[in-house]
Amino acid sequence: MKKIALFAVMAIALVSCKNDDDSGTIIETPTVNVNFNFTHNWNGSEILESDFENTQYTNAAGTVQTISKIVYLISDVTFTDTNGIKYDAGDFNLVDVRRESNLSFTPTIHIPTGDYTVSFTFGFDDEDNIDGAYPELNATGEGLWGVPQPLGGGYHYMRLEGKFIDSSAFEVGYAYHAIRANDNSTGTLQLTDTSFKVNLGSVTIGETTGIEVKMNVAEWFNPWDLEAWHATLMPNYAAQISISENGADVFSLGTVTQ
Repeated sequence: MKKIALFAVMAIALVSCKNDDDSGTIIETPTVNVNFNFTHNWNGSEILESDFENTQYTNAAGTVQTISKIVYLISDVTFTDTNGIKYDAGDFNLVDVRRESNLSFTPTIHIPTGDYTVSFTFGFDDEDNIDGAYPELNATGEGLWGVPQPLGGGYHYMRLEGKFIDSSAFEVGYAYHAIRANDNSTGTLQLTDTSFKVNLGSVTIGETTGIEVKMNVAEWFNPWDLEAWHATLMPNYAAQISISENGADVFSLGTVTQ
């Protein structure tokens, strides 16, 4: 991420000023940073702190469930301008919804005003998912965020937890944890990068732009069989692939303020 961020700074230096052909003077294009606000809903109904452990939701399979925790990591916020130049912030943000921690995030990069395609990575991709590289992630209120070495090391992408009502009408806990997929069935650990890029679409960036990122939590369970997959998902290769696939429809662009 550091190399990418350095490239972005160099790119800004190249494009943020230009010669005025008439006067020979240099005109500077203002550079700004952009604030992101993360909001969370269940099929359009906002998830509030008071909803945790209290509100019952029905997922796509018809299973009734509650939510007790939503903590997730995003990284590599990237702005791509109309000329294809990329500005990668090279930092990350750990969102803890229930604690209302890091719901607002301003990447540490300044970019010229203009039109951009905005994207970020859910979790860390393999280039950045380096075991032990981010000790600050283990010093949050969430506790240890690292993944044990037998499961490939690196870091969690998400912990989404709660309870559901099973087919026998019992209340059962679930731990929907997302990490890099790992398979040790042959005796040799095989890893698959299950982070994914979220493309928010085109945004005009002005001097005070704010971007809302909406997470529809219901989409993590569309489709999903909680009765079959509710625990010990971290060493479950197929489950991790499915979590990554479900993530394709989870995030969307909300309100853009100028």
